[in-house]
Amino acid sequence: MTHIMIVGGGIAGLTAALALHTAGFERITVVEAAPEIRPVGAGLNIMPNAVRELDALGVLDRIEEHAVRTRELRYYHRSGCLISRDPRGLAAGYNWPQLSVHRGALQLTLAEAVRDRLGESALLSGVRVTRVDRLDGGRPRVTLEHSDGARRGRASLEPDLLIGADGIRSAVRAALRPGEGEPPWNGMLVWRGISRVPAHRAGDFMLIAGDDRLRAVVYPISEPADGGDVLVNWALAAPSETAGDTFRGDWNRSVAVAAFAGRFAGWEFDGVSVPEILHAADAAYEYPMVDRDPLPLWSRGRTTLIGDAAHAMYPIGSNGATQSIVDGRALAHALAGHRDPVAALTAYEADRRPAMTRLQLSNRQKGPEVVIDLAHRRAPGGFTDIRDVIPEAELTGIAARYAATGAFDPQSVNQGSPYGGTVGGRGRG
Repeated sequence: MTHIMIVGGGIAGLTAALALHTAGFERITVVEAAPEIRPVGAGLNIMPNAVRELDALGVLDRIEEHAVRTRELRYYHRSGCLISRDPRGLAAGYNWPQLSVHRGALQLTLAEAVRDRLGESALLSGVRVTRVDRLDGGRPRVTLEHSDGARRGRASLEPDLLIGADGIRSAVRAALRPGEGEPPWNGMLVWRGISRVPAHRAGDFMLIAGDDRLRAVVYPISEPADGGDVLVNWALAAPSETAGDTFRGDWNRSVAVAAFAGRFAGWEFDGVSVPEILHAADAAYEYPMVDRDPLPLWSRGRTTLIGDAAHAMYPIGSNGATQSIVDGRALAHALAGHRDPVAALTAYEADRRPAMTRLQLSNRQKGPEVVIDLAHRRAPGGFTDIRDVIPEAELTGIAARYAATGAFDPQSVNQGSPYGGTVGGRGRG
């Protein structure tokens, strides 16, 4: 029986485990370096193409219990002028919704599904990969360190297939690409957090606002609680003001809201006040805006990469978690369709790597958010009608090209999953 090891118990790794099980594989082990899977992190926006795959895996109903259906996206200039308002998900003609959800809630739901279907022993926490050998022939050898805060020993395993789903600082990727070094930083800082605010102050839409240097993304990720409050996810970006700033070690650097909130003073968009939401946060975290250079190959022998380990990109266009989910389904489909695992990995790459390379490069050019830069460049003081600044055909063309790059335009998504049968498959709901 084929033994598949997945390194990383995040969104990519857990989705891959469920997809592989759905495709008929039974012996799957997910190893996660964290001592336990806990509901940490900020919010995520999951596009309909990935929601379709979660539906196919039979977990969409459980995820929607913790999520909000995103119905509209609005782009604003920092002056408060509206650039565009676009329907999303079902409202845009997709057969599946777009979802806004707490990353921790999504991860826990996927982890519960893995344990339910594959057994408790399929998901091992507190296990870190320290070395990967024998990549060019036969089964890879993986050296594992077990830890609960104090070292408890090491072990080596030789799975039939190794999947690196261990993020932007992937140990598996490092074995495939020795000497690559740290992810390159573009000099921008990102601040993220979650706030609890009254529903009427949160808006019922996702907003992205800014100019050619500053950016704010704000959207609700929960339905109103008993007191009428909702959770709101926010992410801000600005150039670093400290030359030579470094981010060694833990990137989850806690920071006071007051350290950056002043840059966004007066930012209010159709009743959503960015400063008000920021000051309602219990905590804020600072990160470097980094990605990875596209790879010429994701695989060697029986070892491959998915998610951020394969194609980490700037946080633009809601494509980080979205594409990680699709990766898992695509890989499982390829493995189910080929007796030779090396041929399967070749097919998986042919399906996924070219499009992901295009998305990585597009996000370096700000993807669909480039409309904010265009508006600021052409009318830095604001405007009355965006059509006087950016012709409607130019606006719609930017969005359409980006959607086509990632195959998440309505026509492509509504054709159904290209990755086989479904467990859920309820479609429009």
